[in-house]
Amino acid sequence: MADATGSDGNWDGRRGDDVRFSFDVWPRTKIEASKCVIPFAAVISPISGGSGDAPVLPYPPLRCKPPCPAALNPYCRVDFSAKIWICPFCFTRNHFPPHYAAISEASFPAELFPQYTSIEYSLPVAPGSPPPPPPVFVFVVDTCLLEEELDFAKSAVQRALGLIPEHALVGFVSFGTQAHVHEIGFPDLSKAYIFRGDKEITKDQVLEQLGLSVAGRAAAGGFQKAGVDRFLMPVSDCEFTLNSLLDELQTDQWPVDTGNRALRCTGVALSVAAGMLGACAPGTGARIIALVGGPCTIGPGMIVSKDLSEPVRSHKDLDKDAAPHFHKAVKFYEVLAKQLVSQGHVLDLFASALDQVGVAEMKIAVERTGGLVVLAESFGHSVFKDSFKRVFEDGEQSLGLSFNGTLDIHCSKDIKIQGIIGPCTSLEKKGGADTVIGQGNTTSWKLCGLDRSTCLTVFFDISPSERSNQPGLANENLYIQFATSYQNPEGQMRLRVNTVTRRWVNNTASSEELAEGFDQETAAVVMARFVSLKMETEEEFDATRYLDRSLIRICSKFGDYRKDDPASFTLNSSFSIFPQFMFNLRRSQFVQVFNNSPDETAYFRMLLNRENVTNSLVMIQPSLLSYSFNSPPVPTLLDVASIQVDRILLLDAYFSVVIFHGLTIAQWRNMGYQNQPEHQAFAQLLKAPQDDAEMIKKDRFPVPRLVVCDQHGSQARFLLAKLNPSATYNTANDLAPGSDIIFTDDVSLQVFIEHLQRLSVQS
Repeated sequence: MADATGSDGNWDGRRGDDVRFSFDVWPRTKIEASKCVIPFAAVISPISGGSGDAPVLPYPPLRCKPPCPAALNPYCRVDFSAKIWICPFCFTRNHFPPHYAAISEASFPAELFPQYTSIEYSLPVAPGSPPPPPPVFVFVVDTCLLEEELDFAKSAVQRALGLIPEHALVGFVSFGTQAHVHEIGFPDLSKAYIFRGDKEITKDQVLEQLGLSVAGRAAAGGFQKAGVDRFLMPVSDCEFTLNSLLDELQTDQWPVDTGNRALRCTGVALSVAAGMLGACAPGTGARIIALVGGPCTIGPGMIVSKDLSEPVRSHKDLDKDAAPHFHKAVKFYEVLAKQLVSQGHVLDLFASALDQVGVAEMKIAVERTGGLVVLAESFGHSVFKDSFKRVFEDGEQSLGLSFNGTLDIHCSKDIKIQGIIGPCTSLEKKGGADTVIGQGNTTSWKLCGLDRSTCLTVFFDISPSERSNQPGLANENLYIQFATSYQNPEGQMRLRVNTVTRRWVNNTASSEELAEGFDQETAAVVMARFVSLKMETEEEFDATRYLDRSLIRICSKFGDYRKDDPASFTLNSSFSIFPQFMFNLRRSQFVQVFNNSPDETAYFRMLLNRENVTNSLVMIQPSLLSYSFNSPPVPTLLDVASIQVDRILLLDAYFSVVIFHGLTIAQWRNMGYQNQPEHQAFAQLLKAPQDDAEMIKKDRFPVPRLVVCDQHGSQARFLLAKLNPSATYNTANDLAPGSDIIFTDDVSLQVFIEHLQRLSVQS
């Protein structure tokens, strides 16, 4: 059958399927797999369209006989005369049903086209079934803010109301010292139900206080009429009421004593919103959109006390187990996550504050429900405003927000699944490998919220049977099928089936074949996610030491060298950039948490875990463009040597985009040369990186922070922190006049590679 790999043997997700593997050829034995050091993993975008989206078929998939769940795919062998297809997973012979009777070698269904290894089914709706329920958005807004910040937050919500589809249902909860559930069904009278913020409240208590008793709850997939009328209403019916309510909304009136923080009951507000949705709209596509402007200081989810003399926890506090509220808050959000997953609902977090707000504690609830997260300094900052707007935009800028997804993975019999890192929750169906990584012990996962950029990392365990390796019985290829069912933004149920194949390597000594099948970009992303998980789950895990040892083992196995002769060391082209990726990963915000708060680290890792390979690589190793009079914009080395007085540099570090002006360029700009008619070339030079930065911001979520700085200026640190320190204060005497240096004791990439070569040839 058709092979889904490219002609060079390396998988490129842009050529067809939205799946990339760390290795595109796999060894037959577990021992050989362990010698490869890098986990055998796949990075998959469950519903991404890629360059050529999959066709949509208006009927359900044709499946193999139970217990095999595999769907018909291009790798099936077909006997057109007998109307039989053979499943590549279990080799079962299946008869085509009557409606496939017309198939022939000249005419066969889309499922068998070699190029359609990804295909989507529009699942039919039974006659007489009700129309799909509308999406639900519940805004949860913090009022313990400065008046200016609250105005920014209210304006953002009001803009969102104008972008949400008119049939979508909305609800509103505000919170400060207490949580207020606003009843929007009475436009003539402002009415709210108040919950104490210092007391943990159960789901049943929420329902009782809101008048949504157990007896009156809706069945899964439906709505309770009274609940919809009172707390959730179509935008078209309540936009004026909600805008009026927002106009009247004031900052929290509870007095704050000198030396104290504001009393903020974030945990109670989210519990109430989850309970209300669970009663009014269970099993439907619903999102809780939380705008939080400070730390929770009372009630469940508290991360710090109201006393300002108690600092918010730091990484050092977490390492020493000296954060008294951390574990209790994480436990609370873990319970909340389970409730939201059981209801099929999503928690989106928009945190905007100069201080920490508890993203590290809330991470588990956001990630397991597939929610979005944005961390900004202010609700007035473009990072928040532009990102928040993109959530609700339609057309080309749409994120493609989808709901109620489930992912099922079916593998060839010699492969087991260890688990998934990313925005999902294990459904704990029987299956999977004994060793668990991330969300494991299953072959099925829940994705309450997913979008076009949602990406998951699946880890595999090679577990061959004795029969598998017997000559004549072994199959040359392995097969993996990813089946994602979900509710698209229009409310239709879809099933996307993605089937991939890779080749087994029969000769256990074939390091060269394994090397040729290595995808160094995907492997770098897999290692980054794997190490980030270990740092969060294993005490005293030394990530830098682990990465260094792993890289030395990889180079020893796949390098070509004479023992104890570093000068003879060479690497296969498939590994040529991998050491550089590992060098930058060691220095990245995912491994080096110094100077970052726990909230920032949690934020960085959440985005790393959910973005595709290309975007994740930019987080690990930023890209750098150089602009000058002499040439068009060109990529340049991520090195301090790239700084020159007559150049402009554009750094894309994913979370921030930096426009850096060399000293001469900055002086000319300050003297206004760009405003003079005879210096239009200079004006165009200044404008080019600005235009490119806007293009980067336009296509990304969250929208990155834009930093414009000059050489030797205070904000130049945003660029210098990402550059290879090939020139430091120790080598300043050897540099040409005007060259820049980095004040650090970190080793440069050159020294790192020299040490790597020396240690690799000793193994």
